[in-house]
Amino acid sequence: MVLKRSGKPPADPEGRMPLMDHLRELRSRVLKAALGLVVGLVVGWLLFDPVWAFLKQPYCSLPQAQEIRPGECTLVFNGIFDAFFLHLKVALMVGAVVSAPVWLYQIWAFVVPGMYRAEKRYTVAFMGIAVPLFVLGAWLAYFAMDTALSILFSFAPEGSLPLITLSEYLGYSMAMLLVFGVSFELPLLAVFLNFIGVLTHERMKKWRRAIFFLTFVFAAVATPGGDPVTMMLMALPMIVLFAVAEAIAFLHDRRKKDDSPYAGLDDDVATPLEFPDSELDDGTTVNGSQMPDPRRDG
Repeated sequence: MVLKRSGKPPADPEGRMPLMDHLRELRSRVLKAALGLVVGLVVGWLLFDPVWAFLKQPYCSLPQAQEIRPGECTLVFNGIFDAFFLHLKVALMVGAVVSAPVWLYQIWAFVVPGMYRAEKRYTVAFMGIAVPLFVLGAWLAYFAMDTALSILFSFAPEGSLPLITLSEYLGYSMAMLLVFGVSFELPLLAVFLNFIGVLTHERMKKWRRAIFFLTFVFAAVATPGGDPVTMMLMALPMIVLFAVAEAIAFLHDRRKKDDSPYAGLDDDVATPLEFPDSELDDGTTVNGSQMPDPRRDG
């Protein structure tokens, strides 16, 4: 009986493979993710009009947007290719969102073989929480843009006329949505680090004041406009989320401590060592908890 050898080696249960196999796997995942982005780009190009109407609404609600042509929202462009690049950027943004399940899965499928079972479980759970948090941050940024723009336009001297270009406004709106969305992920990252044992609650408690201070610094630097209203709208929810993250870390660390086999033991009391019964060379059985003192045998 002749056995046919398969050309493909058996899969390693721990996910290990040679370097060239890793590179082939990476190339395959990148190509599939790129194909998903291309399909999403086509969808984004077809949906440009409703998406652009949604993005420019915060600006169009301001009186400054109608100073050039009363009753109409006006954005200008001064480059030959500005209108085309506006379509392309909006289509890329929509394509990235539409194809997110595809490229996120490809990233997950490439990384997951090297994870432990607990890390896989935590990653799936935290990814499910990360998406609503990002949407919440982007939603808050969208409804804060008109207020932020109104404050920034209020510094214009009397008699000046705002000529906001298409690319400038798109860059501002995208920066606001992304910065707010990503900032709401930072407390979740702290919880994830706590669950995998990198960041303890005691350390978070020790750094609490520094975290709150750095949150305000981050909000002041990261917000595109830099106005105090936008900064507060970002910093205050982040502080609340960090407080929730600290509470979750406290409960997790306490539960992990209760499940420990050393729970309830006093650190200042020595624990007696117990050894299993052993047999000496002469056949005598000795109780492991009362080992003979060799000095007694002289």
